[in-house]
Amino acid sequence: MNDMLQVARREIKTGFRNPWAYSFLFLFCVFSLCLLVINSQSIVQGYSGVTGSMLSLILYLLPLMTLFLGSFSLTAEKEEGSWQLLSTYPIGTLSFIVGKYIGLSIVLLTIVAFGYGLMGVISGLVGMSFDSTTYVLFIAFSCGLVLLFLTLALLIGSLSKNRWQALTVSVSIWFFAVIGWQTILISVLNFLPYTWIKPTLVALTFINPAELVRLFVVIKLGGGSILGPEYYQWVEWIQRSSGSWLFIAVCLLWISFSIMVVYWLWERGRSHG
Repeated sequence: MNDMLQVARREIKTGFRNPWAYSFLFLFCVFSLCLLVINSQSIVQGYSGVTGSMLSLILYLLPLMTLFLGSFSLTAEKEEGSWQLLSTYPIGTLSFIVGKYIGLSIVLLTIVAFGYGLMGVISGLVGMSFDSTTYVLFIAFSCGLVLLFLTLALLIGSLSKNRWQALTVSVSIWFFAVIGWQTILISVLNFLPYTWIKPTLVALTFINPAELVRLFVVIKLGGGSILGPEYYQWVEWIQRSSGSWLFIAVCLLWISFSIMVVYWLWERGRSHG
């Protein structure tokens, strides 16, 4: 536990010294103020065209930001030789990976909290406040994207040999998970028998963290009717009183499984020198 906290503390210090973090902080603050301008033009409450556009904008920025910062953190350990040094000390690989995840999560969530906090303060000062439920769901949406995509970032960093390779893979993952997902989904489902469409859709949704979090927030905002009959059961269980807790449990399982895969990769590399 002490090793994990030491790694997390080191990652937090490194993260807040990273110029990339401040670039993304500035970008997210500008982005948050743009959302405030959108809110000033019409009341943002529940699911609507404006809300959908705002969710899409968040979906474009946060996963890419998370993939870059997370994957670069691990590849830097390889390029600078820090991991080779740390591996000579009696520090557990799992403590190292979990400490990295915790430290990066704090850095990224601080960026998100600062952006939304700035938006909340300015909106309160000028009298253009968001609907409280919608505001909380936007924060939950952003935090969910960060926490889930960070595990993908660690996986990319584990498999990449340098920052350029991590950059290429991160952009590719971001493109397929966010930009091209709908096209890929339609293309795959068109080749399947009708009885296979629903289970395949469920499986693919669980694979893509962006789609998983997006569906949850859209349904919570009251937009479940636009998703189609294939998602009827999703709407049903998410709208239950226990739906939020079940969603959190699914996310925790997703994170735990991904971290164990990353741990296995680093432990395998450690044992093979």
